[in-house]
Amino acid sequence: MSAALVLSARGLNKSFGAVVAAHDINIDIHSGERISLIGSNGAGKTTFVNMITGYVKPDSGDIFFADKRINDLTPRQITRLGVARSFQIPQLYPSLSVLDNMLVAQACHADRLSLWRPARTAEAQLQAEYVLRRFRLLDERHRLVSELPGGMRKLLDIALAMVGEPKLLLLDEPTSGVAAEEKFPMMDTVMQALSDQPLTTLFVEHDMDIVSRYCSRVIAFNSGKVLADDVPEVALANAEVQLHVTGETGAIKHA
Repeated sequence: MSAALVLSARGLNKSFGAVVAAHDINIDIHSGERISLIGSNGAGKTTFVNMITGYVKPDSGDIFFADKRINDLTPRQITRLGVARSFQIPQLYPSLSVLDNMLVAQACHADRLSLWRPARTAEAQLQAEYVLRRFRLLDERHRLVSELPGGMRKLLDIALAMVGEPKLLLLDEPTSGVAAEEKFPMMDTVMQALSDQPLTTLFVEHDMDIVSRYCSRVIAFNSGKVLADDVPEVALANAEVQLHVTGETGAIKHA
């Protein structure tokens, strides 16, 4: 039996003036998949992620999440349906502690925000510490975010996205800005943390070693179009992908 369809993009088109960021994009994503989006800068990867999460509206086409059309929903409404994301530049409160960042995120995911209900309760703290433990950040919970190295900030940003127990998680360049020696340990931590619950993961990535090791499927973009959509060994061997995306060395070209 095939895995359930989580997200479906049909005929997506998006232009910014003369720049075509998406041209007739058709992608289906199934439960449990780990998919990497690759492509040089400006290829359309982040635009696709932004359309899924409601930050950018397609000019035409449809996006369905769990059989519900989400084109016209706001980012917050889409998040509440079960779609979460992290960002290339972590969206954190640097003047707050790691734990307080988690408590703020949990309060925002509550059914109803209240000026009278405290974010810090015994139950909320236990819940936050549980997520931090999964991402190996529990020992850092009282440190200010401004004191954390880049890899830990990335982990915290992803941990914040997990607060709402999403069904689909989108990671925008999770290893960018992370020291080379920290990339694999960081991704090992992320994948182990994500394995604790049923989750479909879609991540934008430029590092082909990361792509090959951690994803089950690669979708390659170029000029707003899908060049290839297959398992890593097939997609990365595609002649068009090598020409327009990875180059002869197998490393993503930056435009």
